[in-house]
Amino acid sequence: MAQAPNFSRSRFTVAVMLAVYPLVTALLYAVMPLTPDWPLWMRTLVVVPVMAVAMVWVLIPRIHRHLSLWLHP
Repeated sequence: MAQAPNFSRSRFTVAVMLAVYPLVTALLYAVMPLTPDWPLWMRTLVVVPVMAVAMVWVLIPRIHRHLSLWLHP
């Protein structure tokens, strides 16, 4: 059985947080003017699907591709 490659979960966590924070902030700024009277849970209902798709299809693959040497010491 082949041994799994060394993967730094703490480095991956830092990379994901640094990528997710600006995206969440931008999405909230984009949604807030369109939904000024909506409660927070409704805004979140709009932002979460966009965020999940962006993470799975854009952010995570790019983090792995661009930071692979740093993530696998």
